[in-house]
Amino acid sequence: MLNYVSCGVLWLGLLVKAPDLLRHRRDPYLRTICAVLGLAGLCFFLGAPPTVGAVNRIGDVPNLAAPVTYVAITGYCAASQVLVVHWRGGPRVRRTVRRWLLAYAVVVLGIAVTFTLGEAPVERRTDLDTYYATTPFIAQMIVLYLVAHLTAVTVTTVSSLRWARRVRGGLRAGLTLLGTGSLCGAGYSVAKLVAVGARWSGRDWSRLGTTVSPAAAGLGALLTVVGVLVPLAAPRVAEWRRARRTYARLEPLERALDDLLTRRALRLPRPGLASPTTRLMWRQTSVHNALSHLDAYFDRELYDRTRAGVLAATGEAERAEAAAWAAVITAAVRDEAEPGRRVPPRDGGRLPGRAPEPAVLVRIADALAGPAPAPAAAAVPSRTTTAGTA
Repeated sequence: MLNYVSCGVLWLGLLVKAPDLLRHRRDPYLRTICAVLGLAGLCFFLGAPPTVGAVNRIGDVPNLAAPVTYVAITGYCAASQVLVVHWRGGPRVRRTVRRWLLAYAVVVLGIAVTFTLGEAPVERRTDLDTYYATTPFIAQMIVLYLVAHLTAVTVTTVSSLRWARRVRGGLRAGLTLLGTGSLCGAGYSVAKLVAVGARWSGRDWSRLGTTVSPAAAGLGALLTVVGVLVPLAAPRVAEWRRARRTYARLEPLERALDDLLTRRALRLPRPGLASPTTRLMWRQTSVHNALSHLDAYFDRELYDRTRAGVLAATGEAERAEAAAWAAVITAAVRDEAEPGRRVPPRDGGRLPGRAPEPAVLVRIADALAGPAPAPAAAAVPSRTTTAGTA
């Protein structure tokens, strides 16, 4: 069961990456990541006892599943090394990739040859490594694939953790997880090799290969897939976090416009199960709809006077602009809501075409949420604004 769960986790990661692979088929780095995930999952799938039995039965060869699984593990090792090479980069990437592929092709050939020359008549679904550890050629096949696997995960572990110290953010977390997952994968090989070595000395430590190794491999698979996906998900998570913060900060501005939005039916239907980015766009759109409706009521004199006063008091241009907009919006909402009030004509004293940008909207909302969002607004009677003299 653990094998199938681990396989499912890895292939789920592959499924997440599949759309990117379809869009960027020629990206060697992306192809290698998908190969690592796909082959790692295949190793777990082929190593599950029910699958082992099915492969042996279909092939009509006792223990045929062993070299098939070992070849898949070797392919995973090769993909891991190619991934490390692409990480490192440099002018000799292609040459180094070819060398690793050639080396692991020799390992695959060695597995096939030793299995053909050896004798393994008794089917062993879970403990073949220790059961045939002293059988000529079969023992060499077992050691060959274990050493190849240990080499791959060791290089991946060292490279990942070394690179993780040079970067920050999601990439660092992903590399750390990937390096830790590879280290757990090394535990798989080491436990198997220790069990085989014990068998050579006449001891029976087969439980290392049947319990410790699968557990280490399963944990390694989980950490590996998370490590691959974290750098990809980190930018989106950061974007959603920023969107949630901005959405919350805009709430005072939307609340100030709530009556207008409701009376004039300017608010779009609230999205249901939506991402933070979608909810933020909905709130920004509602605010812009209200500001567009209030455009004719905006008072340039009030804006300029409030901005000059706050700028003189604080020396902060952005804060002064936000306070001025807060004062203008507050006065415009009040004037627009007066019964029987006519829309004033547009003239040079208005603020046409000066709708605040998204960053300014947030500062306006902060000004409205403060104790005194528009200090100059109180000095201007509601009936004597430019908006009221039209």
